[in-house]
Amino acid sequence: MPPREGGTPPPPGRGNDELRLYGWNAVQALFDKRPQALRKLYLAESLIPRLQPMLKWCVSNRVGYRVVEEGDLNKLAATTHHEGVVADVLRAPMLELGEWLGTLPAGTPALALWLDGVGNPHNFGAILRSAAHFGVAGLLLPPGSTLALSGAAARVAEGGAESVPLVRLPALPEAMQQLRDAGFGLAATLVDGGDNLFASDVPARLVYVMGAEGEGMDRELAQDCDAQVSIPGTGAVESLNVASATAVLLAHWYGRQAR
Repeated sequence: MPPREGGTPPPPGRGNDELRLYGWNAVQALFDKRPQALRKLYLAESLIPRLQPMLKWCVSNRVGYRVVEEGDLNKLAATTHHEGVVADVLRAPMLELGEWLGTLPAGTPALALWLDGVGNPHNFGAILRSAAHFGVAGLLLPPGSTLALSGAAARVAEGGAESVPLVRLPALPEAMQQLRDAGFGLAATLVDGGDNLFASDVPARLVYVMGAEGEGMDRELAQDCDAQVSIPGTGAVESLNVASATAVLLAHWYGRQAR
């Protein structure tokens, strides 16, 4: 058994290129897809058997790990929702739009999300989870966006954060032109006033443009899109939140492609 050290481990001095992950699925997904990004691992003693492959990799690659008490894990993660494991990791690099488009096989269906003002980490995590489930090819972030993956978002995503790349967009006219040149249609998603989603055409290459949680999406941006769609419902509630709406939109596109 690795040595147990008393006291709370000191902060690792993380910069913008580093991230503290916690939660079993988030850490395991990181290890499965980008083990070289792992910088330090903290775990509860009860997880030693379950994490044997990861611990052996750490030993072989000289990556430090420590068995710590529950209270130390709570402090490291700044939450009790860590499921016994915390990791310091390097962030996945954000792609430029042209670079991302170059990774897509020519002529194949592809779905992307343009996040115009989404900021809540739990909503972001839920969006990532749905995006991974339905095979979204990328999350597109406008210029100046401060949205970035956090530990909280990665935990809510339940491993989905490692499956969906983040893409930095250029200025709006250039971004739209590049996407259209690559065969994408752009659909603005509105709380109301758009065409019925379930009666609308769904192109094989599509970008759903999602607005902010509170004020919705920019109306000028919505008008510049090729289509404007809304999710019909009973009217018993004013609207779905952005994460729930995203899941509906993605399921609709995915179902149409599966026909």
